[in-house]
Amino acid sequence: MSVDPVTDNVRELNDELSEVLITQWRLSSEDVERIRETMRSAHLSFAEAARHIGLVTPEQIVATIEWVRDRAPARTLSVVEVAIRREKSGHSVVVRHAGQVKPGIHLVLARDPDNPRCEQLRALRTELLLLLSANGNRSNVIALVSPCPEEGRSQLAAELAIAFAQLGRCTLLVDADLRRPRQHALFEADNLWGLTQSLAYGEPLPLHSVEGLPHLSLLTSGPTPSNPLELLSDGRFDRLMRQWRNQFDFVVIDTPPLTKYSDALAIATLAGGVLVVNRAETTTYKDMQDLLRRLASTQARTLGAVLNRF
Repeated sequence: MSVDPVTDNVRELNDELSEVLITQWRLSSEDVERIRETMRSAHLSFAEAARHIGLVTPEQIVATIEWVRDRAPARTLSVVEVAIRREKSGHSVVVRHAGQVKPGIHLVLARDPDNPRCEQLRALRTELLLLLSANGNRSNVIALVSPCPEEGRSQLAAELAIAFAQLGRCTLLVDADLRRPRQHALFEADNLWGLTQSLAYGEPLPLHSVEGLPHLSLLTSGPTPSNPLELLSDGRFDRLMRQWRNQFDFVVIDTPPLTKYSDALAIATLAGGVLVVNRAETTTYKDMQDLLRRLASTQARTLGAVLNRF
């Protein structure tokens, strides 16, 4: 009697295998449905069913197994894995674990908790929690907007997400700046896959776990698309936002500068809560006035403004 090493290996895999197979071998939603039908009818695992109907080869399964095993970190259950398990329990958003990243040197809240800036960030977190608690059930999503580039918006978004996660609350940081994204650089991550592919092609959300912060996950932007505003204004982004509200305690969204692009207005309308960021001695009064005027046309609530001196 011969032993099939592929089948034996498949049975040992963890829950990440199906998500990695879908993304790595670019299985469509129709492919996934065919696989799941075969799983039900033939009582096979996801990989076995995909192989049975010819959507992946044995060599591809072995390569995926090795990829997952090589990158499986020894850690406690992260918010990424919680999201994956929720999807398997019947929620419609599909995610995959994209690996672990770590906070870079600029994110002092994660690296140097005694730094004077950290106390100011905790104070901002407290003020936001008070504002959000009074704002009803749409209050757990915050979009950070700024008038111009280089005003510290991206770094503040990352630090604010870290601050929420340090409370033990499941937090998602989304880089929705599809023009000049920065979150991947702040967390020393690659940016080959991200929000762009999910919006454009319906790919599973590639969420990164964060070293030392088990309650934080990161969704990078992915490659710069040719039509960022159209992607962010599409109904899929709206659906993702609704799902994030249910799956995470807090969602922090980084956006492009508003004086150059209208993307932030589309995001703010869906987010509901907006935190305005400007830099001392850099942001002009005219730019701030223009930002506030344009935000007034959305349904977003301005939670406050941060004068950045760093």
